[in-house]
Amino acid sequence: MGIVSNRLNQLTESATLAMTKKSRELKEKGIDVINLSIGEPDFNTPNFIKEAAKTAIDENYTHYPPVPGYLPLREAIVKKLKRDNGVEYTPNQIVVSTGAKQSISNVFLSILNPGDEVVIPAPYWVSYVDMVKLAEGEAKPITTDIANDFKVTTEEIKRAITHKTKAIIFSSPCNPTGTVYSREELKEIAQLLKNYPEIIIISDEIYEHINFDAQHESIAQFEAVKNQVVIVNGVSKGFAMTGWRLGFIAAPQEIAAACTKLQGQTTSATNSIAQRAAIAAFEASPKENKEIQDMVEAFKCRRNLLIDLLNEIPGFVVNRPPGAFYLFPNITSFFGKSNGQITIHNATDLVMYILEKANVALVTGEAFGDPNCIRFSYAASSEILKTAVERIKKALLELK
Repeated sequence: MGIVSNRLNQLTESATLAMTKKSRELKEKGIDVINLSIGEPDFNTPNFIKEAAKTAIDENYTHYPPVPGYLPLREAIVKKLKRDNGVEYTPNQIVVSTGAKQSISNVFLSILNPGDEVVIPAPYWVSYVDMVKLAEGEAKPITTDIANDFKVTTEEIKRAITHKTKAIIFSSPCNPTGTVYSREELKEIAQLLKNYPEIIIISDEIYEHINFDAQHESIAQFEAVKNQVVIVNGVSKGFAMTGWRLGFIAAPQEIAAACTKLQGQTTSATNSIAQRAAIAAFEASPKENKEIQDMVEAFKCRRNLLIDLLNEIPGFVVNRPPGAFYLFPNITSFFGKSNGQITIHNATDLVMYILEKANVALVTGEAFGDPNCIRFSYAASSEILKTAVERIKKALLELK
């Protein structure tokens, strides 16, 4: 009998974190690795948020907060949801957690029983499937394609639903594809799912503010399904606050209460100083804040640059995603090619080849449920992106 539980043995290591770890190890050996695998803004937290944190320390916000979060923070989130998304919640429907990752895990652990199914359009964020496993549920992926900008259709969702379906989860803007669902597309999905009132709709909106071409839309705006929707969001991406570890859910009262109960027996409340800093973040209108808008504009410029650079490499099939800070090109044209020593059989082979030959860290699409693609993060300067693609191009030209 092993020491480690069967539950843990079923989990896989996060591919993004694993590649980041490998990149750090190579850097420690003196190898000049460019890491385009991590989903983290390369900008610093805006100053007005840092000042709010300093004030919180001076005002001695150093004691245990309430498990679901300080009331002023939950009230600020309620106002933010009304201002930015046109949806109304009460503070009792908000639960603040240690990152949006914990928020999602809390929801799955609170709603899933063994054997319950969760529909997950693929490509999906790497942790969704393993979070479902941890809650003893079963993931039901739906395959999408770059030709359709990786968007799932209502017909595909309907085919995936069974009597065991308990939830569906998707992100918009999406990690890893940058896909953004329009209001009309979400309305169609809502029109379908209102016929299944027992299905919980988990809407991961953590990349909400990194949206280049349109207003962010939430499926919670449709009253027919609002009582089925759990919004997941936070401060990590839009406010460059990854290390502060703060996310939240806005949910039906029963789910919010369940997540609070669960959190009370695991982590308790989120860091008190991060909570006070997040009040300043949520009170700021992103569209009126120069620091945030400058960051978004920089991401858009990098997206355009990286698309142009990758289009110069024969074999990459690239679309133009309107959100997040990722590209997810199809790379199947490289399958079966070799440099005489290494043969590329799949996406994992290709990212390992690029890491070893070009010293650029990317993430295999297999980790996101799509074995035909690889993920580039363009959370790096334009010069770094140019250097990375030059190295990759040189390495790929050796494959015949």
